[in-house]
Amino acid sequence: MALRSSVETFDIRRRRNRVVWQTEALFEAPNWSPDGRYLMLNSDGLIYRLSLDGGMGPELVDTGFAKRCNNDHGISPDGLRIAISDKVEFGKSAIYVLPAGGGEPKLVTKNLPSYWHGWSPDGKTFAYCGIRNDEFDIYTIDVQDGIDGGRETRLTFGEGRNDGPDYSPDGNWIYFNSSRTGLMQIWRVPAAGGPAERISDSPYGDWFPHPSPKGDKIVFLSYDADVFDHPRDQQVRVRLMDMDGGNVETLFDLFGGQGTMNSPNWSPDGDEFAYVRYFPVA
Repeated sequence: MALRSSVETFDIRRRRNRVVWQTEALFEAPNWSPDGRYLMLNSDGLIYRLSLDGGMGPELVDTGFAKRCNNDHGISPDGLRIAISDKVEFGKSAIYVLPAGGGEPKLVTKNLPSYWHGWSPDGKTFAYCGIRNDEFDIYTIDVQDGIDGGRETRLTFGEGRNDGPDYSPDGNWIYFNSSRTGLMQIWRVPAAGGPAERISDSPYGDWFPHPSPKGDKIVFLSYDADVFDHPRDQQVRVRLMDMDGGNVETLFDLFGGQGTMNSPNWSPDGDEFAYVRYFPVA
């Protein structure tokens, strides 16, 4: 069979990439573990761990009944828990938390659908995209309060489509992409609530901003302006910019899109990030 997915890392200091592992299967959205030892990815509804040296290939994580996981997942800052988005229980994406080593998922979001995207630096709060009455907005919820029936906090209010939230390393901001000005661009909103601020101003459709643990750079994905949503199998750009939107540069082009870097993907030292490059379907 022909190759489909190439799991890779990119070193922003040396400006070079490294192939970790390649497969004929479709794998998506690598998260880099806080201890720097492995990547977490999804494939065919399941969650896997992959050693940074590729090793013997991916190891299946026990996610209990959750067998329809999508690419919106991540590892807690202390490395002890993982967040997943799965639709087995309700037929719509719901966010769950479970031990990093595997176990039975505990529901966090009762309002659906909800798609996980970011974990606060203190490990207490989720940022996610929720669709409520056909409006795509950014929400947060206290992880423990959610398990106990707590309420979500809404940070955007139907100004276009809002998606892909991820926390700044100081926890003060949530970066996200929004179509409120027409073309999808990168924005940020105070994590405590308040007016949103536009960060990118580009001729592309910008998606999935991920702030570096160093708090100096944001890596994100850019589609051609005429591409709607964030489909797979497109010629896209991986781009880098300062936290305030300055010094934007294209690091490299690749065949990818959906699944390339939907979730937080930086190494713990902030020198590298992980992504998936795809091969065209024969």
